[in-house]
Formats: sequence, structure tokens, C-alpha cells
Amino acid sequence: MTSPRFEALFVALANERVDYVLVGGVAAVVHGAARATYDLDIVYARTAENIDRLVRALAALQPYLRGAPPGLPFSWDADTLRRGLNFTLTTTAGDIDLLGEVTYGHGFEDLAADSEVVTVFGVECRCVSLGRLITLKRAAGRPKDLEALAELEALAEERR
Repeated sequence: MTSPRFEALFVALANERVDYVLVGGVAAVVHGAARATYDLDIVYARTAENIDRLVRALAALQPYLRGAPPGLPFSWDADTLRRGLNFTLTTTAGDIDLLGEVTYGHGFEDLAADSEVVTVFGVECRCVSLGRLITLKRAAGRPKDLEALAELEALAEERR
């Protein structure tokens, strides 16, 4: 596995003004977690304009379905994104999960209302609040999410 180049992903998204909220492991790191993460998780706005911007942003990074056999037909275009919802992709800059919504149907608008603007690698983006991140990790219920909860809850306690 090659190391992700998160900076290239953030810059690509910023250059095209993609509307998204940072969630997952990188959001945890933004809030002070020390846990390593190897992909970027974002919940993106599903408007036609934003989908077009997202397609342009990642096009040069050669997105492909993560885990799919090489050569499997995959078109990186707005029609593909409109027909799907959540995509786990690999790119030349690392892995990225494009989430149209997360557990219990939370989409961009809902999460953006419970987020803050942060600067990551010199670009501004929205990051889900620590409280909401804890709720999302608990709701996902995967072993890796449950393992991260103790650290996130300790960070939340420190802030109180």
C-alpha cells in the first residue's frame, strides 16, 4: 500500500470548489485523534453542479473502484455519480470514499449544519463536529469505528 497524499486530494477538491463535509478518520485527526488513517472520507453535496465539480476535481487523479479487478469497465463521469450514491475509490493520490449519505440517511445538508470550517493542507473545508463524528462512528458500528470511540470521547471530555 502506498502512502496517501491527502494534500493532493484536498487541493483538487478546493480548486474545483466542491461542496463536502469531511468525516471519518481524517476528521478525527482534525479534532486531535492520533489514530492513523489511510483514506479520505467525505459526504458530498448531490446537486448537479457539485457532482460536475467533483468529477472535474478527481479526473486527473484517475479514480477507479477500489477492490475492483483491473480492466473492469468504469466510467468516471457525472452520470455514474448521479446513478450511484456511495463510492469507494482509489486514485493516484490515495483512497477516497465519496459518500452521498452516511448511516441513518444523513447527507451533506444535515452534516454541513453541524460542521465547522477548518484549514487542512492550506485549504479550507468543512469538517463534521466532534460530537456528530462520535455519533456517526457509534452508528456505523464497525469494529474500527468502535475502537476509535474511546479516544474521540476523551477528546470531547477534554473540551468540556
